[in-house]
Amino acid sequence: MIDHIDEKPEKGTVSHCSARTGQGFRFKPRWFLAGSLKLSFLLLGGLILAFIAFPILKMIFASNPSILRDSLVDREVTASISLTLYAALIATVIGFTLGVPLAYLLAKSRFPGKRLVEGLIDLPIVIPHSAAGIAPLFVFGRNYFFGQAFEFVGIRFLDSLAGIVIGMLFVSVPFLIDSAKEGFEKVDPRLENVARTLGASPLQTFVRISFPLAWRSIMAGNIMMWARGMSEFGAVIIIAYHPMIAPVLVYERFETYGLNYSRPVAVILILISMIVFVALRLLVYRGEKS
Repeated sequence: MIDHIDEKPEKGTVSHCSARTGQGFRFKPRWFLAGSLKLSFLLLGGLILAFIAFPILKMIFASNPSILRDSLVDREVTASISLTLYAALIATVIGFTLGVPLAYLLAKSRFPGKRLVEGLIDLPIVIPHSAAGIAPLFVFGRNYFFGQAFEFVGIRFLDSLAGIVIGMLFVSVPFLIDSAKEGFEKVDPRLENVARTLGASPLQTFVRISFPLAWRSIMAGNIMMWARGMSEFGAVIIIAYHPMIAPVLVYERFETYGLNYSRPVAVILILISMIVFVALRLLVYRGEKS
């Protein structure tokens, strides 16, 4: 019987014996390099984090509380912020209603031109937002078919709530569709197949299996779409300068009166966005833990 066989350890590995006797010192430079790399990444990441956070925090804490209080009771400011939240909510509801079915089809189906469709969905993200405001006018403008059709039933888009909504919808719906598609792609097809085998219809399978399993991604997409729509400026100002949403009001006050007069409105908008955004993210996070 062979009691022991000495085998030459493979190159690049540490044997049990060397680990015991501390002869693995030649690998310490790798650990040192890993620590240096981590430190470098922390420094670089800290710079970009400071670049994002410092201007926002400075603007918030440098604001006079009394001026903020006066701005909060300013009818023009409150009406503008309320309109912004309301229009972004309407755009998100429309995007959810129309975008989630499309996201499911893209996640679960293969068809000719699928990549082209996905590229078209993401196109509003990359094109300039002033162009994103002009593009819908070629469909919903008063001189074009859909614009005339909607105007016939009393809906016009130029300088109206409807125009604000389509401006927000156009630039923000890709965030919802992409996030929902990613969520549906993570749903195990075997679960859907089992449901179909047990007699569930395609709609029942979607409602009871696919949607509940992907709801966190869908909710995250809704949050991103709402936030992106609320912050939109370029597309909305082309379609509907009036009534003024908050980003347009900030721009108008900055152009007319200067930085100090526009800052309180910007601070209030940022604070509202942060509160709602953090609250919704916490809601999703608690759903993930439950």
